[in-house]
Amino acid sequence: MSPVKRFITEPFDRFIKQESSSSIVLLGVTVLTLLAVNVGLAEPYFELLQSKLTFAMGSFELSKSLVLWINDGLMAVFFFLIGLEIKREVLVGELSSVRKASLPAFAALGGMLFPVLIFLLLNPSKETTHGWAIPMATDIAFTLGILNLLGKRVPYALKVFLTAFAIVDDLGAIIIIAVFYSASIQMTLIMAALGLFLVLLALNYFGIYSKYLYFVVSAVIWVLFLKSGVHATLAGVLVAFAIPIGKKIKLKEFQQNMDEAIQSFKRVNGKQNPKHVLTHDQMGAVNRMDELTSHVQSPLQSLEHKLHGWVGYVIMPIFAFANAGVLINAESFTQFDLSMVIAAALVFGNTIGISLFSWVAIKLNLASLPANTSYNQLFITALLGGVGFTMSLFITNLAFVDPLFIDASKIGILIGSLISGVGGYFLLKSTLK
Repeated sequence: MSPVKRFITEPFDRFIKQESSSSIVLLGVTVLTLLAVNVGLAEPYFELLQSKLTFAMGSFELSKSLVLWINDGLMAVFFFLIGLEIKREVLVGELSSVRKASLPAFAALGGMLFPVLIFLLLNPSKETTHGWAIPMATDIAFTLGILNLLGKRVPYALKVFLTAFAIVDDLGAIIIIAVFYSASIQMTLIMAALGLFLVLLALNYFGIYSKYLYFVVSAVIWVLFLKSGVHATLAGVLVAFAIPIGKKIKLKEFQQNMDEAIQSFKRVNGKQNPKHVLTHDQMGAVNRMDELTSHVQSPLQSLEHKLHGWVGYVIMPIFAFANAGVLINAESFTQFDLSMVIAAALVFGNTIGISLFSWVAIKLNLASLPANTSYNQLFITALLGGVGFTMSLFITNLAFVDPLFIDASKIGILIGSLISGVGGYFLLKSTLK
């Protein structure tokens, strides 16, 4: 593989491996939570989630239940990471040109419209209409995890397509949440948050980046969103768009200066070194190398790389623990029609919408079929789009207050995601050599 091709593909390979392995942890936590709740631990589980945690400083106080701290607080970091991914893909990735973005964009549009249409057509009650957006989101961790189970036989371009359309799909879900799932909005607080966002953009423009300053301003923006009526997690996306993607030093200059620092380190006679420690000159060379590496890393890329592990292995499993615990009993099936509607919308809506819109885009020459793939594989990948775990659970909590509707929705999400995941795996496996 050429150095240029390796430079382009290695970050994406690391992303896929990270998402794939974290999906195993996410699945394990989900299964264990469901088992625990249904074998006698439901009462302590729900008591834990409803326990109050209070943060106070002077006259300022934030008091929320544990589940809300998770869904409003920790998930803001998840949305921040999504924002970083969207910005990177739009500026330098698979969405950076019209030709690259066209197929994922068409696929995501179909994957949002058809699940909503099927939900609205089949939905049995006006009381549950507010849950129309639940089946429209694809879970990138689980879908990439399923592809990874099939190994290197899966065409690389198919993985790129799935990742790109899931990111566009996430962007659509974020817009839907902002527009349709926000409470009565206090515009004064929103304007204050947007003012601080403009401050971050100005710092970005003038090349001023301090992670501590950005963190403090971001925390204030999050609180303003929390109090404004717009869901607080959207602050994470907004702040992500203000993170600089440029580097402070050019690659050629970095390489020259790094070579000089390494040579400076080597010039010191190793025999004069005290045992186990570096000399003053060697420490100076090492510090110079640290400074150079910090300048050559894009803040956006660095943050994205560091956060992937925390989000994949800590935040998303905690979210699954807090939201996947459904007590399955006779009462759970009083709204079973809603469960079946959501499951059907996930499976059939995504399969029809993603495959149909992709096919139309290719036939109209607005997009190209991913390299080394067939239409059958593209349509089966559309079925995998029905795995809608994380974002679907998140929207459920915004759509409904009634515990019966929430539990029924979660059951539908689990059923639909299971059918899409297992069906997509075996069908795709049958097409691979």
